[in-house]
Amino acid sequence: MKPVVSLVGWWYVFIVMKRIIAAIDFSDTSQPVVEAAVKLAKALDEGLHLVHVVEAEPTYAAYGFSPDEFPAMHEIEQESLIRGKRKLEEIAGQTGLKGVQTKILQGHPLHCILEYAEEVDSDMLVLGSHGHGFLGSLLLGSVAEGCIRKAEIPALIIPVKSL
Repeated sequence: MKPVVSLVGWWYVFIVMKRIIAAIDFSDTSQPVVEAAVKLAKALDEGLHLVHVVEAEPTYAAYGFSPDEFPAMHEIEQESLIRGKRKLEEIAGQTGLKGVQTKILQGHPLHCILEYAEEVDSDMLVLGSHGHGFLGSLLLGSVAEGCIRKAEIPALIIPVKSL
């Protein structure tokens, strides 16, 4: 559902939104992201979805290896899913909001976040920025930057504060 614009009074325009997705990676940017998303959800009376992406285990098939040769990687991925789900539910419980949805996604963070936003018909994304700068973004890529460029809905980026 795309935002619906309705006129109230003569000059006031309100955008009605129903779902906010806060994408968190459990780093130092996660707490400010959750705080901002909770404030928005309360102010706009919206539903909140907390998501975390576990990157899929790398494939070594191109090099002639099979996943059976790396069972520890599969175990680490499974443990990451379990711990991530537990951590998301813990954070959801601390928001003070009722009905916070949590979801663990698997794959490339940018693609997973955008696909989930479309799947649940989200109206806004809230993400953190690690502040790696131009070179870091160029080498590592930036999920926040990708969301700004590719999302079809508004994306609020919470910058990491300089120490």
